[in-house]
Amino acid sequence: MKMTKVVPFAMSALLIGGAVVAPTVSANGGEAVVTNAQNDEAQKPQVQPIFMQVAGTVDNVEVRDNATYYTVKEGENINVFVVNEDTLVFDNTGKEVKLQKGDKVTAYTYANKPMIMIYPPQYNPEVLIVETEEMGSATVDFFNKDLVNVDNTLKLNVGKETELQSLSGKDVTVEDLAEQHLLVFYAITTMSIPAQTPPSKVVVLDTIVEEPGEVDPSQTAVEEIIKNDFYEVEGATMVPLRLIAEELGYKVESTGKGAIVSKGALSYTITRGQKEYGYNKALRHFEVAPALLEPTKTYVPVEFVEELMK
Repeated sequence: MKMTKVVPFAMSALLIGGAVVAPTVSANGGEAVVTNAQNDEAQKPQVQPIFMQVAGTVDNVEVRDNATYYTVKEGENINVFVVNEDTLVFDNTGKEVKLQKGDKVTAYTYANKPMIMIYPPQYNPEVLIVETEEMGSATVDFFNKDLVNVDNTLKLNVGKETELQSLSGKDVTVEDLAEQHLLVFYAITTMSIPAQTPPSKVVVLDTIVEEPGEVDPSQTAVEEIIKNDFYEVEGATMVPLRLIAEELGYKVESTGKGAIVSKGALSYTITRGQKEYGYNKALRHFEVAPALLEPTKTYVPVEFVEELMK
């Protein structure tokens, strides 16, 4: 069994502050005057996006339990998209498609959505857009009462030809698009600020859970445990079972060869050295078997934490 202890990966924070405008030098060698317009532009507050984008090319596809894990690469960056039946997958023209190896894809997920701090990063995107050679663009954002997005870069001019849908299946009118999270497909835009477009298709994301608020303290504690106590075994990130399960409110009983992890009607039976584990009366599988990597501490693949947090 290949095992290495690695340095925890940390995510750097983006600090947003006031911008400093340095004086420029004119062609005749004198110092140029910084105009009020330049100062105003520099002092404009930066707008925090509601959705963040992660792009790349699908390099590997792996089906586990009730989700499909897509490993996506862009240059040296590697990310994993966890896709289930609720994830929206379209191409850039608005057609529903199935994500495949080799596809160029952009994922949209809430910017402040809680994440397990592991490498490579794992995202549970709300929307995936597959890029094709056909003309068309797509975006996911919040649009205000004037149908302008958050950073004032796109305004929707909805016409009779625009196809309007909602995830809930209810009928949608133009008035229903205001102050909503929208998935927008379009082909052309004007050169104005904001750019204006007659969208070909707009989907109201009315069944997607609103953007998360404060992070659950247990989530933060689990992230801290993972950051400070994990191993890499055969390509899998292994984390301490008891510490994490008890932090999430589970009871952990040792069996001598593993543990029974339970909470309410849920029960998991885990045996060291075996990839199969019991889930109530069913059997499920780990990619890498649980192991005693430190005295008295059983480690399991980090994906099991996602199972415990559902």
